[in-house]
Amino acid sequence: MILDLHTHSIKSDDGRAKVENYCQWIRTRELPIDGFVLTEHRQFDLESDYSKLAADFGLTILKGAEVETEYGHVLVFGVTAPLLEAFDFSDIHLPLARVIEACAAYGAVPVPCHPGRKRVGMSAHLAEYGVPDGVRIVETLNGGSRDNEDAVAQAMADELGYRGIGGSDAHIVSHVGRCATRFPAPITSEQALVEALNGGEFEAVSFRDA
Repeated sequence: MILDLHTHSIKSDDGRAKVENYCQWIRTRELPIDGFVLTEHRQFDLESDYSKLAADFGLTILKGAEVETEYGHVLVFGVTAPLLEAFDFSDIHLPLARVIEACAAYGAVPVPCHPGRKRVGMSAHLAEYGVPDGVRIVETLNGGSRDNEDAVAQAMADELGYRGIGGSDAHIVSHVGRCATRFPAPITSEQALVEALNGGEFEAVSFRDA
């Protein structure tokens, strides 16, 4: 199963894509992905139910979040009500250690995203803050990366022993599916995604040249 693990809809302040339009684009363009995860900025979208849309298009649509820390931006998968109470998702100065600790306590998975990017990527802050404890997975393929950002991310992952995921970081419809993550078995829920990520059997894939 191939999922784009990093997308943004109009729920994000800089997102310009409706979820239904993502679905239409995937199907009409016959993109080689089976679904996507909505990781809205600085929030977890509690109110939206995409189950009917997912059924209509035969896609998996899951929800996560993207939060901001001193090490840059971090995707969070497996968000639950207790985790939402553990820290303020809207805080743009979250300590990464606090995010990792809360995720461990409540069964979520934190993944630093676009870590090769300046300012908002983890690699840019290692010299100042050191290597953080508790990171196991980073986003090594990002559909919005420029220049050598993915190469920097991969080099960091290789050096520190991190596993890598892929996501398009789509903010507009035509960017969905640029990068994704391949899993060996179907994933139909946020909990199943957490289990798959914790299990370690996945790989980042790119479709930018397809």
